[in-house]
Formats: sequence, C-alpha cells, structure tokens
Amino acid sequence: MRLSELSERSGIATATIKYYLREGLLPPGERVSATQAEYGESHLRRLRLVRALLQVGRLPVATAREVLGHVDDESLGLTIRLGAALWELPHGPEPDEEAPETAAARAEVDALLDRLGWTHAREIGELSPVHRSLVAGLATLARLGYPYESAYLEEHARLMYQVAVQDLDLMETHPTTSQQMEMAVASAVLYEPLLMSLHRLAQAEESARRYGY
Repeated sequence: MRLSELSERSGIATATIKYYLREGLLPPGERVSATQAEYGESHLRRLRLVRALLQVGRLPVATAREVLGHVDDESLGLTIRLGAALWELPHGPEPDEEAPETAAARAEVDALLDRLGWTHAREIGELSPVHRSLVAGLATLARLGYPYESAYLEEHARLMYQVAVQDLDLMETHPTTSQQMEMAVASAVLYEPLLMSLHRLAQAEESARRYGY
C-alpha cells in the first residue's frame, strides 16, 4: 500500500507518519521509485504500537525509539529482548538508599523471590527497574506505617504468575517473534491499566457480597 492508504487504514495523518519515519519509530517502506514507497501490514501493526507508546504510555519519542529498538533486535534471545524492551517503560520510584527501611525491604524482596523459586528474577536482581520499584514500594509501606505480611505478598505473587502465564500464552498465538514482541509491549502499556480496573471491580464485588450495600 502507498502512504496515503497507510494513513487511511491507520487513521494517522500522513504528516505524522512521515514524522515517525524520520524519528525511526516506523521502519521505511520498500522503495518503488525515487519518491514513493510501498508499506505492508507490519507497518500498520507498528503504527498501532507507536500510538500506544506515545498516546497511552506517554513515552517521550526517544524512549519509544529505545523500546522499539529492543523489539526489533533479533540478535537477542526472546527473554532478554522482551526484558530490555519492558525495562524502558516507566516504572515506580527508585529506592531511597538513605531511608533505613530500604535495606529491610530489599531483603524481603530477595527472600520472596527465593521462596517463589523465581531464579531468573533473583539472578537479575536490582539490574531490573521492576525489582528496584518493588523494593521502593515495600520501603514506603514500612516508612508510612502500613505493615505487610510476607505470606500476603507471596500469595499475590503466585496469582500474578498465573496472569503472566496467560500473557505469554496470548503472545505465542502470534506467528513471528516480532509480532510476539509487539504484542507483549502493547499489553504492558494497554492491558495493565485494565488489570488494575478489574482488581478494583473485584474488590467492590466481594465487598458487596460480604457486607451488602
């Protein structure tokens, strides 16, 4: 398809598509003449992902470019490739190393990962921004006087593992690794807010069943 059809099918203005091309967010089309190129279904998929990153995820263009670079890096194994892409997405605050609660929170996270048997997460440790964000979150709970139970955290972690299995099962329904990567990143941006909403709806439903209105 030509640029005009790509614009029509994607709902994105041609000027915006050209901007994405200049910024390296969209791979170039197949050149058919000095002034024209052909685009395919992969460009439509990529445009959907770019819109998710910029409009919903509110990523700066430079960060979106980094995410997409990892999505396209076929030199990496799938786990490292996916991890690198997701690490570029926004995360929670970094641990406050000056806070006395941080060391205890870090030990709690490491002990939790050991109990769960999550060896990869344990090996990566604080290289992962997600790990660091979890440490910061637990330290904040302790600092503000909201205690947490280790068993409670472990139970929720196991539930989230089941969600992760479903995520990867869905990802594997796509035929190529590039499509799988695009789906995984789009899910991180688009579906995580849905999961939060479902969580809160479930809480409201259970509250009504237990306590009435």
